[in-house]
Amino acid sequence: MNDENAEATGDDSHHRRIKSFVMRAGRMTEGQQRGLDQGKPLFVLPLADAPVDFDQVFGRSAPRTLEIGFGMGHSLLEMAAASPEHDFIGVEVHRPGVGALLNGVITQGLTNLRVYDCDAIEVLNRCVADNSLDRLMLFFPDPWHKARHHKRRIVQAEFAELVRTKLKPGGVLHMATDWEPYAEYMLEVMNVAPGYRNLAEDGKCVPRPAERPITKFERRGERLGHGVWDLKFEKLA
Repeated sequence: MNDENAEATGDDSHHRRIKSFVMRAGRMTEGQQRGLDQGKPLFVLPLADAPVDFDQVFGRSAPRTLEIGFGMGHSLLEMAAASPEHDFIGVEVHRPGVGALLNGVITQGLTNLRVYDCDAIEVLNRCVADNSLDRLMLFFPDPWHKARHHKRRIVQAEFAELVRTKLKPGGVLHMATDWEPYAEYMLEVMNVAPGYRNLAEDGKCVPRPAERPITKFERRGERLGHGVWDLKFEKLA
């Protein structure tokens, strides 16, 4: 959900394909490894070649949220535990983060959360049916600060259109960043993306939504005077 889970690039060729992550190694704790060993067979979904019937996966029809890059999974776990009537799908390639989330799912006995441990763009393209998500969350993606790296950002016109096709009419793309220039950039992209409505009253950012848990990272940033900007865009019918 932060920099270690953001979008990656391939080479610098003309045919660059944006991915949703940067693969980085990380040490596994005992709990994280336990989560992978016990939770992967139960909660990690394989990359499919056709849209998945999530009603069958979860055994019910319920409002459905997908999060790209959940980091260590703390916020996603908290949201899933607080809303048992909703189903959640998390996408993350960082193995310690996947293990930590799965360990939490097992420890808390959650049944409304599933995981993909592969590229989120592939998941959206191959596994998620059109007009099927109530919400897509992208929290603290890598802002790729340098101007020459802006093309590596996940928030591009193509991403906005892909997400729009997967959201139900009235579904919401919720993004958050702790870097104001990236918030401004995301607004530029989304304000011209067809088929969306900015939910901010001032046409910019919304107040921090109560449903997005505050992370330790965010609390530390607030003490240091750092801001966080939330953006919500609704898919028009």
